[in-house]
Amino acid sequence: MGFIPDEVIIQILARLPVKPLFKTKTVCKLWYGLPSDNYFIKLYNEESAKNPMVLIELINSTEPKSSFVFVDNSRGVSEFSLDFLLEKVKIRASCNGLLCCSSIAVKGVYYVCNPMTREFKVLPRCRDRPLTLFYPDGEATIVGLASDSSRNKFNVVLAGFQLTSSHRQDGTFVCLVFDSDSNKWRKFVTFQEHNFTHMNRNQVVFVNGSLHWLTGSCSYILMLDLNYDVWRKISLPDEVRYGTGNRVYLLECDGCLSLIQISDTWMKIWVMKDYERELWHMVDKVSLRCIKGLVHGIFPITQTGEYVFLASHKQVLMYHRTSRVWKEMFTVKNSGTLPLWFSAHAFRSTILSCE
Repeated sequence: MGFIPDEVIIQILARLPVKPLFKTKTVCKLWYGLPSDNYFIKLYNEESAKNPMVLIELINSTEPKSSFVFVDNSRGVSEFSLDFLLEKVKIRASCNGLLCCSSIAVKGVYYVCNPMTREFKVLPRCRDRPLTLFYPDGEATIVGLASDSSRNKFNVVLAGFQLTSSHRQDGTFVCLVFDSDSNKWRKFVTFQEHNFTHMNRNQVVFVNGSLHWLTGSCSYILMLDLNYDVWRKISLPDEVRYGTGNRVYLLECDGCLSLIQISDTWMKIWVMKDYERELWHMVDKVSLRCIKGLVHGIFPITQTGEYVFLASHKQVLMYHRTSRVWKEMFTVKNSGTLPLWFSAHAFRSTILSCE
């Protein structure tokens, strides 16, 4: 048997799932050190970016605990657990392999974790203001997670309308930003008028050093520049903004902002090719004839330039853009489970640390 160069071995290991990768640490000294080697971590995370997954929390109305699955183009369906957090949590945001979760039992307790490595960090309480004074129910309206793999740091954003003494909101929009480098929160206040649907809140996108949310009216994208703590609005394509009878969703596509526009018969995919000039291009138009019966209850969750994952009430489907073939990836059989799209998030497997 011929000698295999170390670089070839490293390229092979960079394509393994995280759990098998960590099991290989016992093979030899070189392999033991790879998961903590900066070059290998960068290579591994770049490879994982090509293979996004759908993360689904299976919420059963008859069961006290949820279960979790990943749906993956190359490896199918795999189960995972968040039991290492030692309490029941709600997943609020996902970014580059990290999750931001909130405690269900105690409002204002937040975790950032990597479900693959099972590392986690409990975020410190904000001293400036309790994290429970948001309108209307004490929970932040939008939660964002920005995980920067190139700098090995992350930010958590909690934003919402301030709860007044009369239990109303007056347009005061409070934003709290946690910085993993300083291990501290910072706060800034603006006046805004936004509303967000459930899917808007779930589909927060981190690109170009900023977090992005589609507003409930689908009239613009709300962007938070984390370098300067500034909110601004990004315009949508005119066809999307002024069109009628369409549902619109915000995703990432190979490092760019992307919109998916769904009508009764078509799915149109838009990508912002020029971020500074806000130039959108429609890169694909997909007939929905093959899934006609599912169109009104299907939601895009994650994508690459090659395929799109969508979730319905009971199924996760994948559309392959080159072959134009639809494929069923996962079906839930329990009739008591809440709709899959309700608790679906984009995810990718990384070995980023959150400690």
